[in-house]
Amino acid sequence: MELKKTNMTKQLTKAEEQIMQVLWQLKLCTVKEIIALLPSPKPAYNTVSTIVRILETKKFVSHEQHGKSYKYYAIIKKEVYSNQSLHKLVNGYFNGSFKSMVSFFVSKNDVDLEDLEALLKEIKK
Repeated sequence: MELKKTNMTKQLTKAEEQIMQVLWQLKLCTVKEIIALLPSPKPAYNTVSTIVRILETKKFVSHEQHGKSYKYYAIIKKEVYSNQSLHKLVNGYFNGSFKSMVSFFVSKNDVDLEDLEALLKEIKK
Protein backbone atom coordinates (compact mmCIF):
# COMPACT_ATOMS: atom_id res chain seq x y z
CA MET A 1 0.00 0.00 0.00
CA GLU A 2 2.08 2.92 -1.27
CA LEU A 3 0.93 6.53 -1.21
CA LYS A 4 1.78 8.45 -4.34
CA LYS A 5 3.00 12.01 -4.53
CA THR A 6 1.46 13.00 -7.81
CA ASN A 7 0.50 16.01 -9.83
CA MET A 8 -3.20 16.21 -9.08
CA THR A 9 -5.31 17.54 -11.91
CA LYS A 10 -8.74 16.48 -10.73
CA GLN A 11 -10.64 18.20 -7.94
CA LEU A 12 -12.84 16.29 -5.55
CA THR A 13 -16.53 16.90 -5.00
CA LYS A 14 -17.70 17.51 -1.42
CA ALA A 15 -18.90 13.89 -1.12
CA GLU A 16 -15.63 12.53 -2.54
CA GLU A 17 -13.59 14.69 -0.19
CA GLN A 18 -15.66 13.51 2.78
CA ILE A 19 -14.90 9.88 1.88
CA MET A 20 -11.22 10.69 1.33
CA GLN A 21 -11.09 12.18 4.86
CA VAL A 22 -12.28 8.82 6.22
CA LEU A 23 -9.81 6.88 4.06
CA TRP A 24 -6.93 9.08 5.23
CA GLN A 25 -8.01 8.49 8.81
CA LEU A 26 -8.54 4.72 8.64
CA LYS A 27 -5.76 3.94 6.11
CA LEU A 28 -7.38 0.65 4.93
CA CYS A 29 -11.12 0.01 5.20
CA THR A 30 -14.30 -1.43 3.72
CA VAL A 31 -17.26 0.57 2.42
CA LYS A 32 -19.15 -0.32 5.63
CA GLU A 33 -16.33 1.11 7.75
CA ILE A 34 -16.38 4.30 5.66
CA ILE A 35 -20.14 4.67 6.16
CA ALA A 36 -19.76 4.19 9.93
CA LEU A 37 -17.58 7.32 10.15
CA LEU A 38 -19.68 9.52 7.86
CA PRO A 39 -22.04 12.00 9.51
CA SER A 40 -25.79 11.39 9.72
CA PRO A 41 -27.88 10.98 7.73
CA LYS A 42 -25.76 8.06 6.55
CA PRO A 43 -25.63 7.62 2.77
CA ALA A 44 -26.71 4.32 1.22
CA TYR A 45 -24.10 1.59 0.78
CA ASN A 46 -24.45 1.74 -3.01
CA THR A 47 -23.90 5.50 -2.99
CA VAL A 48 -20.63 5.22 -1.06
CA SER A 49 -19.52 2.25 -3.15
CA THR A 50 -20.11 4.23 -6.35
CA ILE A 51 -18.18 7.23 -5.03
CA VAL A 52 -15.27 4.99 -4.02
CA ARG A 53 -15.18 3.51 -7.54
CA ILE A 54 -15.18 7.05 -8.98
CA LEU A 55 -12.25 7.87 -6.68
CA GLU A 56 -10.46 4.80 -8.05
CA THR A 57 -11.07 6.03 -11.61
CA LYS A 58 -9.66 9.44 -10.63
CA LYS A 59 -6.59 7.64 -9.20
CA PHE A 60 -7.16 8.85 -5.63
CA VAL A 61 -7.99 5.39 -4.24
CA SER A 62 -7.03 1.77 -4.80
CA HIS A 63 -8.11 -1.51 -3.20
CA GLU A 64 -6.95 -4.87 -1.92
CA GLN A 65 -9.10 -7.98 -2.02
CA HIS A 66 -9.83 -9.55 1.36
CA GLY A 67 -11.82 -12.73 0.84
CA LYS A 68 -15.03 -11.77 -0.92
CA SER A 69 -14.75 -8.08 -0.10
CA TYR A 70 -12.46 -5.17 -0.89
CA LYS A 71 -10.57 -2.88 1.42
CA TYR A 72 -9.84 0.56 0.07
CA TYR A 73 -6.98 2.94 0.71
CA ALA A 74 -5.90 6.40 -0.41
CA ILE A 75 -3.07 6.57 -2.93
CA ILE A 76 -2.87 10.36 -2.71
CA LYS A 77 -1.36 11.77 0.47
CA LYS A 78 -3.61 14.12 2.40
CA GLU A 79 -0.79 16.68 2.56
CA VAL A 80 -0.40 16.64 -1.23
CA TYR A 81 -4.12 17.15 -1.81
CA SER A 82 -4.32 19.87 0.86
CA ASN A 83 -1.33 21.73 -0.56
CA GLN A 84 -2.63 21.62 -4.12
CA SER A 85 -6.12 22.68 -3.01
CA LEU A 86 -4.64 25.60 -1.09
CA HIS A 87 -2.60 26.67 -4.12
CA LYS A 88 -5.73 26.52 -6.27
CA LEU A 89 -7.56 28.71 -3.74
CA VAL A 90 -4.71 31.23 -3.58
CA ASN A 91 -4.33 31.37 -7.36
CA GLY A 92 -8.07 31.52 -8.02
CA TYR A 93 -9.11 34.09 -5.42
CA PHE A 94 -5.98 35.96 -4.34
CA ASN A 95 -3.96 36.30 -7.58
CA GLY A 96 -1.36 33.86 -6.30
CA SER A 97 -0.55 35.95 -3.22
CA PHE A 98 -0.44 34.15 0.13
CA LYS A 99 -0.02 37.56 1.76
CA SER A 100 -3.35 38.68 0.28
CA MET A 101 -5.02 35.47 1.45
CA VAL A 102 -3.73 35.81 5.02
CA SER A 103 -4.67 39.49 5.06
CA PHE A 104 -8.18 38.61 3.89
CA PHE A 105 -8.66 35.94 6.57
CA VAL A 106 -7.27 38.18 9.30
CA SER A 107 -9.54 41.09 8.39
CA LYS A 108 -12.70 39.04 7.75
CA ASN A 109 -12.39 36.64 10.69
CA ASP A 110 -11.33 38.92 13.54
CA VAL A 111 -8.01 37.14 14.13
CA ASP A 112 -6.37 38.59 17.24
CA LEU A 113 -2.73 39.49 17.75
CA GLU A 114 -2.02 36.40 19.88
CA ASP A 115 -3.17 34.10 17.07
CA LEU A 116 -1.02 35.98 14.55
CA GLU A 117 2.03 35.75 16.79
CA ALA A 118 1.47 32.01 17.30
CA LEU A 119 1.15 31.58 13.53
CA LEU A 120 4.40 33.47 12.93
CA LYS A 121 6.20 31.28 15.49
CA GLU A 122 4.93 28.16 13.69
CA ILE A 123 6.10 29.49 10.32
CA LYS A 124 9.59 30.26 11.69
CA LYS A 125 10.06 26.65 12.92
